Amino acid sequence: MKEKLTIVKVGGAVVEDEAQLRQLLKDFAAIEGAKILVHGGGRRATKVAGALGIETKMVDGRRITDADMLEVVTMVYGGLVNKHVVASLQALGVNAIGLTGADGDIIRSVKRPLKNGIDYGFVGDVKRVDADKIAHLIDKELIPVIAPLTHDGQGNMLNTNADTMASETAKAMAALYDVTLIYSFEKRGVLSNPDDDESLIPVITRADFERYKADGTISGGMLPKIENALAAVDAGVGRVIITLATAIDGKHGTMIR
Repeated sequence: MKEKLTIVKVGGAVVEDEAQLRQLLKDFAAIEGAKILVHGGGRRATKVAGALGIETKMVDGRRITDADMLEVVTMVYGGLVNKHVVASLQALGVNAIGLTGADGDIIRSVKRPLKNGIDYGFVGDVKRVDADKIAHLIDKELIPVIAPLTHDGQGNMLNTNADTMASETAKAMAALYDVTLIYSFEKRGVLSNPDDDESLIPVITRADFERYKADGTISGGMLPKIENALAAVDAGVGRVIITLATAIDGKHGTMIR
């Protein structure tokens, strides 16, 4: 029987709110057994970029990353956000270790080619996750905290969607562990009406997703989140849940099947 592994992804809105982040990290610290935290930080990156006079451009929830924006996300994700999370977890007695995909060569990507005529710039599409190296850290009682940055093996850092990072990591780790993947953010789960917290969709299948996408019920940044969740399920990840940042116990939110 495989050991249980919980992978929690926390979004940028929660990272930006110190009170929400503090509670999430307390809840994460309370999760028993092996665990990994994957964080975003897009809102902080947008704020820093704006202060530097760098325009933020998004397409279908994905950030266009030119050379200037790559410097910003590398600083914000790999530095400011990652080390704040690691230090906060250490204060809670969690022996966290902050990582990007380049550290230990744990996650390697390729620069995304032109897609539908769109040049995403220095954005990485994950090609390999080294599950054995990550498992080695866990075996040493270190808790990986992974920033949404990868590398191409040629000396280039690449901005990589945090939901994708969580999904690809979960898929790779499923060969070694019984994996539960939890996407946490500022809503109770996937909502049929983003302005109504009571409109939670409890279960989403691939057929449901295609229908919701076609009629506009699901759009924007939720699209890649659910696409990645479905990919994880297809690859053998035991459970995938999208839920509120204060409900990462696996009992609430939207279940992806």
